[in-house]
Amino acid sequence: MGAVMSAPLDIDQLQTFVAIADTGSFTRAAERVFKTQSAVSMQMRRLEERIGKQLFMKDGRGNRLTAEGERLLNYARRMMRLNNEAIAAFDDNRLEGTLRIGTPDDYADRYMPEIIMRFAKTHPNVELYIVCEPSVDLAEKMGKGELDIALVTHNPRQRQSDVVRTEPLCWVMSANHPLPENAPVPLAVGRRDCQWRQIACAALDSVGRDYQVLFTSWSSTVVAAAVMAGMAVSVLPESALRPGMKVLTQADGFPPLAPVQIGIMRRPGLSPSLSNAITSHITACLDNITPLTANDDLTETEVKVFPRIQRLRQSNILPGW
Repeated sequence: MGAVMSAPLDIDQLQTFVAIADTGSFTRAAERVFKTQSAVSMQMRRLEERIGKQLFMKDGRGNRLTAEGERLLNYARRMMRLNNEAIAAFDDNRLEGTLRIGTPDDYADRYMPEIIMRFAKTHPNVELYIVCEPSVDLAEKMGKGELDIALVTHNPRQRQSDVVRTEPLCWVMSANHPLPENAPVPLAVGRRDCQWRQIACAALDSVGRDYQVLFTSWSSTVVAAAVMAGMAVSVLPESALRPGMKVLTQADGFPPLAPVQIGIMRRPGLSPSLSNAITSHITACLDNITPLTANDDLTETEVKVFPRIQRLRQSNILPGW
């Protein structure tokens, strides 16, 4: 009779092992896999015994993977993916079909890559059909039942949506091109029905400051280009500021603006499982954005340059058109 087959690796132990590698901590890994820290430690001792190699070494107060641990991590990730695929393949409740998502064009650039990636991993059999239009048009399509879910600028006076993010709205101009003195403020804004345009114009009217709309576009990419070229002033959320932009304040003669909100609209009758899944992915993606703060070392006369936003590399513009 041939040699007795070696006992297979334990998937639960591998899941914990991957969690430790991802979080860099036994404690945080325990929280992720819903186990006590002592249970996690016991699992790793048993995994090391099964592999016959040391997988972790002390690194200050924490632990890091040994060379053998790094080798195992590659196999562990592949085994976890295959395990999840196998479970999904025999899940009678798995979601299939098409999910129709509406988003302004700059949301598509900024958020959709990560949202799509997250959703595809958990629902590989669902096709995503994505429509890129301004919030006003998306709300109209939602009303006609042509979309299942939409990301919009929250505006309760015009449409109902669940708020998933709130942040300051800022006046911005090019850091490299000064505005002409004693002239109306040149504006680059969205269409007349754009909420941000209405907020900006109303604010300037309230302080009696003259302005002239020079550029109108539903694409914030176009509006941002006008700002960066030094041809106009616009309004952007705090998270959309990027290097080369200067924030204008009351000291510059620009009144403070009300904060803006991102909302989610859902079609009545949409599968709760599908709705909850995509909503959780969208919320997780938006939560990855860290609020930006200017460098405190700069003087008031120096240009405040803002760093890129954490994890979001596709675009620097947040929608509101």
